[in-house]
Amino acid sequence: MTLFPRSSGVLLHPTSLPGRYGIGDLGANAFRFVDWLVESGQTIWQLLPLGPTSYGDSPYQCLSAFAGNTNLISFDKLIEDGFLKKKDLSDLPNFPRYRVDYGPVIQYHEHKLNLAYQRYQSNATDAQRAAFAEWAADNADWLDDWALYIAIKNDHGGRPWTEWERGLALREPDALESAAKKLADEINKHKFLQWLFYRQWGELRGYANDNGVRLIGDVPIFVAHDSSDVWANRERFYLDESGNPTVVAGVPPDYFSETGQRWGNPLYNWEVVKSTGYAWWIARFKACLELVDMVRIDHFRGFEAYWEIPAEEPTAVNGHWVEGPGIDFFHALKDALGELPIIAEDLGEITKPVIELRDALGLPGMKILQFAWSDPENLFLPHNYVVNCVAYTGTHDNNTTLGWWLDGEAGEHAQQFVSDYIQGEVVDPVWTMIRLGMASSAHTFVMPLQDILGYGSDTRMNTPGKQGGNWAWRFGVEAFEDEGKDRLAHFTWLYRRRPDQQEESYGDIAKR
Repeated sequence: MTLFPRSSGVLLHPTSLPGRYGIGDLGANAFRFVDWLVESGQTIWQLLPLGPTSYGDSPYQCLSAFAGNTNLISFDKLIEDGFLKKKDLSDLPNFPRYRVDYGPVIQYHEHKLNLAYQRYQSNATDAQRAAFAEWAADNADWLDDWALYIAIKNDHGGRPWTEWERGLALREPDALESAAKKLADEINKHKFLQWLFYRQWGELRGYANDNGVRLIGDVPIFVAHDSSDVWANRERFYLDESGNPTVVAGVPPDYFSETGQRWGNPLYNWEVVKSTGYAWWIARFKACLELVDMVRIDHFRGFEAYWEIPAEEPTAVNGHWVEGPGIDFFHALKDALGELPIIAEDLGEITKPVIELRDALGLPGMKILQFAWSDPENLFLPHNYVVNCVAYTGTHDNNTTLGWWLDGEAGEHAQQFVSDYIQGEVVDPVWTMIRLGMASSAHTFVMPLQDILGYGSDTRMNTPGKQGGNWAWRFGVEAFEDEGKDRLAHFTWLYRRRPDQQEESYGDIAKR
């Protein structure tokens, strides 16, 4: 089977799923969402990064590139395992139905997960203990560093690792040995929680795959400075003697920002990374591909060249381009892992060398319909697509399509252009965009769930540059019965985006 057959799917982060516990989880509604995808003819579920989040709740600033977000662990499944009892959840707060209130949610979940660990210690079966021990041993390469890091971090009130005692911050053996003894039970608890996450995720992925749904994960090129990855691998980043970055990541000034974007992530010392055979990166991709079937690389252009900013600079203005690892990096990945199911996020100011790298690797790039409506030569217009691309109405960083259309972001010129493009009045802008994407030659088309449900800007997932309030949207269980499901199923059949429907006649689907 081809790596990218003609298909379509939905962008939805698991935190947005409905449920009783204040945040989406890996329980019944995650499986119900897979059923919804199948019923609507979809074969793709695209996700944001699945790691543990920190201040700001962004999945793009995770505390680990390997660990899972334990807030996604299903309490209902823990009841089935015997690690929780129904009465343990009798104090359930009245969490908001349509938003994640992260502070109270995290506090509640940590309390119940601590209880689950205590119950495991006292009541676990021999089979459960053996399964946990085997999994922990198999994942020790990243799990040991993660569990030690997060245990020390919590013991220091959540402070970044550069604010710990020097011995712990710089991983002096005596200091680490002392911390490991002092925090032994806490360390084991965090290993146990990762086992729960990976086990529950494995069940969900297996169910999705068994029902013909493939998962697209997300790998940001850069990692957070305050992460187990940087703490445990300081030599692979440009850091000073205390562990602070000497240069940081971002993008230069452009049409959208006069000062550019200073992201603040530490930059890789690619010479050191290459000297290890890209071992950390290979391990990262291997771990990711245990969770998902395909991977979107966020900021793909950074592998060709990245914007380096001196750490003392308050903005991205005084940076410069530095050559990245290029095609050698991807050859190393392929040699280690085989054919790479990668989607290249190639948005923004993309140069000819970036395009040449993407095309030399045969990777699909991204096309965003909200960006298309300037002139007929715009490469985001459907008639300019190559087959080897992934098209979207919008991404997690965009407004919903309805919000984009109604709130002035599209603008009068774009609205007139769309009308000219379809040669008619735009009565329903959302389904007009969905139809254009479905009908396009792009081998894959993905829609945020908000667009299928016709939701406005109040359900936007993220507004770049906005402080607070992001990543919080959730939908209610009533959305599973929304009429958009049937409309989506029809468009999927009409534009042949599900292989097992290609032999159906118009009459067959009309009877549904």
